[in-house]
Amino acid sequence: MKGKRVFTVVIEKDRQGWLVADVPELEACHTQAKTMDELLKRIREVIALCLEEQGKSPQTSFVGVQVVEV
Repeated sequence: MKGKRVFTVVIEKDRQGWLVADVPELEACHTQAKTMDELLKRIREVIALCLEEQGKSPQTSFVGVQVVEV
C-alpha cells in the first residue's frame, strides 16, 4: 500500500459563488464546486489524476501566503 501524501489546497470563492480549489505544487491541478464537501471530493480526484498524468513527485513545495498592501 502506498503512503499517503499531503498537499496544500488554496480555496477561493468567485463572484458567482463557486468555490475554486488549486494545488500550487501540481501543474494545472484545480477544480470548482458549489459546496465545500463536493469541492474536497473533486480536488482529491484531481490530485490523483494529476499525479498519475505527471508521473512523478512535484518539483516545488508550498511556502505560504502573504498579504501585501499596495
